[in-house]
Amino acid sequence: MDNSLVSGSLAMIQPAWHHVSGSNDHRAGELYQTSLMSALIAGNYEGQMTYGDIRKHGDFGLGTFNDLDGEMVGFDGMFYQVRSDGSARPVTDDQKTPFAVVTFFQPERELNLVQPMTKSDLLAMIEKATDANLFSAVRVDGAFDEVRMRTVQRQTRPFPPLTEAAKHQAEKVFTNVEGTLAGFRSPIYAQGIGVAGFHLHFLRQDKQSGGHALDYRLRAGKVQICTVHNLRVELPTSAEFLKTNLEDPALNQKIKSAEG
Repeated sequence: MDNSLVSGSLAMIQPAWHHVSGSNDHRAGELYQTSLMSALIAGNYEGQMTYGDIRKHGDFGLGTFNDLDGEMVGFDGMFYQVRSDGSARPVTDDQKTPFAVVTFFQPERELNLVQPMTKSDLLAMIEKATDANLFSAVRVDGAFDEVRMRTVQRQTRPFPPLTEAAKHQAEKVFTNVEGTLAGFRSPIYAQGIGVAGFHLHFLRQDKQSGGHALDYRLRAGKVQICTVHNLRVELPTSAEFLKTNLEDPALNQKIKSAEG
């Protein structure tokens, strides 16, 4: 692995990743996804997949809820719904989702961080420890000087496209907070299937609040990475999905705008 130095505040750090013993769990190593990010961008906010079904495919991940009612963040086998007021609560098995991505998280590499890092520093370091053409599940537990988040608001029909819904998202800033960033780094070619690059959600340590992570400054913590070699996408069969035009030349920009 390339341990070359990263620019910025990491100029004096040479990351020393520790390899973690792999798991014999045959379920590990697959990324399971319901629907497409391109469909969510187009305003497909109602799915038939329940989180009870989602749990069969992973114990770690992120997503949303029908009517775009908040953000989902999950790790350690527990999923949480973070709503537009910033509050978080456990997800029930009967709740449905139009888009979710999960895996069984079995970390292969981990690194303890003792020096403050900006978002760009942290992500650059993780990029060097992961493969650009594979999917990676990423978990960061730590103490943060600041975390800036946003959470989508519940929508009503007729549903606007996600870029319009995102304009009214509530933002929240935590300072001096402990918690977990959980999500994925996905290859460029996955844009539209999912979100290319990093897509991370945050949950406060007390499990009472969180959201889609926009920016953050890590004071100290631990990073864990799990490489995912298989991708399984379950497509909706609803009339709405089947009639949606997914040939959008501006899709890349729209995803970047919606994700912040």
